[in-house]
Amino acid sequence: LKVIAIDERLRVIYEDNVHFDKDLPEYKTQGGVYIHSDRLTVTSPVLMWVKALDMILEKMKSSGFNFSQVRALSGAGQQHGSVYWKKGSIQILKNASPELPLHQSLKGCFSVSNSPIWMDSSTASQCSALEEAVGGAQHLASITGSRAYERFTGNQIAKIYSQNPEVYKQTERISLVSSFAASLFLGTYAPIDYSDGSGMNLLQIWEKVWSKSCLDACAPGLEERLGCPVPSHSVLGTISPYYSQRYGFSPDCKIVAFTGDNPASLAGMRLQEGDIAISLGTSDTLFLWIQEPTPALEGHILCNPVDSQTYMALLCFKNGSLMRERIRDDCASGSWDEFSKALSSTVAGNDGNLGFYFDVMEITPEAVGIHRFNRDNQKVVPGFPKEVEIRALIEGQFMAKRIHAEKLGYKVCK
Repeated sequence: LKVIAIDERLRVIYEDNVHFDKDLPEYKTQGGVYIHSDRLTVTSPVLMWVKALDMILEKMKSSGFNFSQVRALSGAGQQHGSVYWKKGSIQILKNASPELPLHQSLKGCFSVSNSPIWMDSSTASQCSALEEAVGGAQHLASITGSRAYERFTGNQIAKIYSQNPEVYKQTERISLVSSFAASLFLGTYAPIDYSDGSGMNLLQIWEKVWSKSCLDACAPGLEERLGCPVPSHSVLGTISPYYSQRYGFSPDCKIVAFTGDNPASLAGMRLQEGDIAISLGTSDTLFLWIQEPTPALEGHILCNPVDSQTYMALLCFKNGSLMRERIRDDCASGSWDEFSKALSSTVAGNDGNLGFYFDVMEITPEAVGIHRFNRDNQKVVPGFPKEVEIRALIEGQFMAKRIHAEKLGYKVCK
């Protein structure tokens, strides 16, 4: 959990963090999560998140941070995680005693104590059922922006309802991680914002309302448990009296809707129409600002957090830097300098030699293996000279990014 405070000129005046494993060892998480014995189910303890918030605010208080100067706050939460509030919890949240840390007041408030998160992949049967219920994977993507994904919240809710209907029955509200964090500051249930809500397989991204067919396919009475979604930049209200009394926040401090980590990245990088951002990590991720999206079976279309009338697209490529590192080791003696020299020694277009390199099963597209094509379009090419291999990898990766971005409706501006 990270906090950052900026002044009116966007200068950073305070930042700090709480590390779940190190600072909250009593929860015994690894990387902030529990990986269950089936290796598919991955969860995080909800109260750990609440206690982390208590800890970070206490750290700020003891450092002399002046909470009374805070005019507004907002946040980002890891997409696809969900929190299940037990019946009657809203009263406890509204009336939390400023004498107690919040995690003590809320300890009995959750019908599911360990929240499913983005790493969970235990809902394959629910995904199939949802796609079938609405007329297929492409139709689901056309409604919600994505085909059914195991980590997406609708499928996680369907699993909880089918495996433990009593737990579902005891649940009065379901939050995303983002709206959950906003709820803690608001002192009442915060709505889900359009952007994070479009990573659930439940929101009609065109009309910005919940899809009745998707809700019905997941669980009964789901709409009232989710509340009405709102634009990502909505002012939700003022801060809960709990924080004014315990920490000295001004009662006028505004709470702006929280959103998911991916939409927040698009907003934070200040992308505008026609812009594209590429994160070159273990997996490569593309963020795109799109006016007229065409949802496909690969990639995700989300509502744009900055402009509710437009969209953002997200494409994830699993074979990112690990693949580049492997080719660097094989073809450039493990040196990035050698890699760069080899790349510079070849011409753009690589004389018609092209390769697609997938050591592990790729997400976009679903493919595995090394696929080389030479200038004569021969498909069985055992290998290229080292410098040709390096350029084939880089050009192949970026060509794939462009092709899949254009499939989702991205237009390269001339």
